[in-house]
Amino acid sequence: MLTITEYSVEFVKDPFGILAGKRYEFILDLDVPDDDELYEEQGVYARVIYSVEEAASRIVRYELRERATDRYLEIELEDEELAVLADFCREQLESGEIS
Repeated sequence: MLTITEYSVEFVKDPFGILAGKRYEFILDLDVPDDDELYEEQGVYARVIYSVEEAASRIVRYELRERATDRYLEIELEDEELAVLADFCREQLESGEIS
């Protein structure tokens, strides 16, 4: 199971007005058990683009990277793991600390 230890978030500007809703980029530091296939000795973080629209909010895109080298990891998260990330992003936005 994934545990988010730290995060940062930025609003993604859309100067041309092409995208519907608002987009946010989350950088989520992950604590991964060493018996998990996602485990990397140097640590792992997720870069998540999260969309907030009138009808719904969702993860638009995500990628996993090794923390020390910033190397892209070609691993897909399971549905339950994606749900953890999506819930975390939604909760942070709903808390009102992010504009």
